[in-house]
Formats: sequence, structure tokens, C-alpha cells
Amino acid sequence: MRRTLLLTSLFLLGTITPAQDAYRTSVDAWHAERVARLAAEDGWLSLIGRDWLKPGENTLGSAPGSTVLLPEWAGPAKAGLFIVDGSTVRFRPLPGSGLLLNGKPAVEAVLKDDGDGQPDVLKAGRVSCYVIRRGNRVGVRLKDPDAPARKAFHGVPRYPVDPAWRVEADFIPYATPKIRAIATVLGTSEPMSTPGLLRFKVAGREVTLEPMVEDPEHPELFLIFNDATSSQGTYPAGRFLYADMPKHGKVVLDFNRAINPPCAFSNFATCPLPPKQNELDIAIAAGEKDPGMH
Repeated sequence: MRRTLLLTSLFLLGTITPAQDAYRTSVDAWHAERVARLAAEDGWLSLIGRDWLKPGENTLGSAPGSTVLLPEWAGPAKAGLFIVDGSTVRFRPLPGSGLLLNGKPAVEAVLKDDGDGQPDVLKAGRVSCYVIRRGNRVGVRLKDPDAPARKAFHGVPRYPVDPAWRVEADFIPYATPKIRAIATVLGTSEPMSTPGLLRFKVAGREVTLEPMVEDPEHPELFLIFNDATSSQGTYPAGRFLYADMPKHGKVVLDFNRAINPPCAFSNFATCPLPPKQNELDIAIAAGEKDPGMH
């Protein structure tokens, strides 16, 4: 009998271990891609500035006091003007600026913002800039592939991959999606839609989280949460987690894929903060740790 149990155990271990190894390998590969995106020439680590525009004319250049300030080596003292008229941002290059717009010599044009992830891009030397819109504010974000943060980057610390942190949650839909005002690090709020609640168990305790849907045209669940590890190993402001939309009333939450928000890597990001209902008093010891503690 004892021999039978031993053989059964070895058989089970033989079938489970390869699956666990394959799972860990898949998470490691996903994380490697995540790190590569962060470290890309136009990734979050390349951010060097974010300047807000006011109605009317806003200057672009390396001269002190410019609304959008370029590094001295990147462009002339006066390179151009951003002209804000209602919801429209027009750019007017000044003679001799040498600027490029979408890879061609810049001409006066209305600029497309980053709303769909494909803004018009101005380049001054190796520095690129583009218009962002956050609520009723409009600004310009600057990136430099040789930014100090990118040069100093050596990866993101994380907890060991543990299959136990891949959990299945029950999806409890709302009768109609609700709109939440999600606070941001800017002190503003952004409206986000939530389709329902996710309910699951951790260490025998029932937990709920409320996911958002950022882009209805490309729907996926977006969770902004903090937990007992926040400021105690993970980023103080919380972390993000993405998941597939519900199938048959279930959602898989893989906390091994919990990531830091862009604000953990740059002072020029504009991140949402966890809503009160997503502040957990349990420790989610999975996913990325605070990069500042690397």
C-alpha cells in the first residue's frame, strides 16, 4: 500500500512539475517582453519632460521660460509655437527650427494627441515630443532615448513566480456598467467604466476587486489596486493588473503579472490611483516590486 502511494505521488509530481515549469517559463517570457518595452527608445524610461499648455500661444524652444522647454543641445532657443484653441492644438514651426513632424520637415499643422496611442510626433534632434490630453488639460510630453533613467535601468525586481497567485475569480456583473471618477497623481480625476465586481479567495479569505475597461473598442479588464505590500516592498501608490474579459462568469487573475504603474519609473507620467474599493488589507506577494528598492 505504501509503495502504491509512493508511486502515485511520483506520478503526480511528474505530471505537475512540467506544467508548473511551463507556466513559470511563460511568465518569465512575458516579463522579459515587459522589461524590453520599458527599456525601448521611446519607452517610459525615456521621458524627460511634461509641460502643460494654456489657451493661446505656447512657446517651444531651449530658451529659459519656454512653455515647452527643450534641452539646450536639442534645438534652437525659439523653435515653434503650440497654439491652443478650444480642443485643437496647432503647431507652427519658426524659421530655421530644423524640426521634423512625423519624420518630415515640420510645417504648420493641427496635431493629433495620444488619445489612440498614435499621436503626431515632433522631433528636435534626438528629442521627440507629442501632445497629451488628460481630462480638461492638454500638455506636451518629451522623450530622449539617452535619458539618464534609461541608461541606468537594470530591470524590475519581482517576487518569485508562484502558480498559487494565478486565481480564478467570479465575475458579478452590474445591471449596467458604472462610471467611476478615478483619481490621478495630478490631483485630477478621470471617468472610467466598470462592468462589475470580481470575487475570489486568497488564503481562505474572500476578496473583491472592481475592474475598469479603458478602451471599449479593445476591451480587457484593468485593475488598479494596492495591498499590504504597498510601501513594504511594492510601489507605494499601487500596481496594475490586466485580465481577459469574463468567460462564462469567470475571470483569471494572474498576480504574477501585476506591474508597476509608469509613475514608478518617471515623474512625468500621469497615472490613475487605486479607488477605495481596490485597497486591500491582504498582502499580494506576487508580481513586480518597487523599482526604487532594486
